[in-house]
Amino acid sequence: SREYHNGVLELWGLAHREEKYLAIAYAQTFTEFVTIDHLDLFERLVREGAWWDFVDDIAIRLVGVVLRDEPERVGRVMDDWISDPDLWIRRTAIICQLKHKTLTDQERLFRYCLDRGGETEFFIRKAIGWALREYAKTAPEAVTGFLLDHASVWSGLTFREAAKHLDIHRP
Repeated sequence: SREYHNGVLELWGLAHREEKYLAIAYAQTFTEFVTIDHLDLFERLVREGAWWDFVDDIAIRLVGVVLRDEPERVGRVMDDWISDPDLWIRRTAIICQLKHKTLTDQERLFRYCLDRGGETEFFIRKAIGWALREYAKTAPEAVTGFLLDHASVWSGLTFREAAKHLDIHRP
């Protein structure tokens, strides 16, 4: 476990972006260590990575896996992250369930989207739309109803992204 942690950080600390991609890939490779014990490490990578090309992979393939495996404990952490001052931590909380399909915590996803729906930050607006669009593949009726019931909350970007594969238009 310590070797995993140190190996990820050693690669992460190197000078080039490609080495950071390698650190993320390395972290994903050892699935037995993608656990709540390393959530602090993944949080550090999100905060230091601070750009979508790092954060999205960490959010979906590391934090999301830990959330799927420990929904109650990690869910409480995500409940804190959704209000974090760091936009990349908030984005992680929004998109970490992206691949969960029927295991998605719909109440949490919808609550997070509403909580952050008024944000003007592009990367948050895009994340909300993306998360809802992906969940719509599993629960199209629920997402359609949610989008339309709260249409005044969404930016144009968020609504377009979320409704991309749904047969709805903004009221």
